[in-house]
Amino acid sequence: MSQEPIPFATPEWVAAFKAAINASAGYREAARTWEGDFWFILEPEKEGDRRVLMYVDLWHGECRAAELAETEDGRTPEFRIAAPLRQWKRVITREIDPIRALVTGALKLQGNLAKIMRNVRAAQELVLCAASVPTRFET
Repeated sequence: MSQEPIPFATPEWVAAFKAAINASAGYREAARTWEGDFWFILEPEKEGDRRVLMYVDLWHGECRAAELAETEDGRTPEFRIAAPLRQWKRVITREIDPIRALVTGALKLQGNLAKIMRNVRAAQELVLCAASVPTRFET
């Protein structure tokens, strides 16, 4: 039975993403040496669109925390990845590889790209986890 699509960048989507990460043997194996946390930021594309902050804490193949935040206050994650909805959709639907999206600027990164490049498989497995969440992309 197929699950109803969950609107992207909502508390329900973030919870489903965390569950998918923690259920993924592929991610657990690929990220067994990874340590790092992120702001995944949905940037507005046009007037009236919302900006959404998604905090994700990844530690040795596990997602320790994933939640929406009102502000960036109180957290200083190692990485910030920001993009408008159309770019997040391209990555999550696997139209574009996440590393290619970072290198070409489709996803804007603040943080150590070299660390991510040493963990390409973990990044790709993370996207597979996101892709496994039935998602509705809307603003």
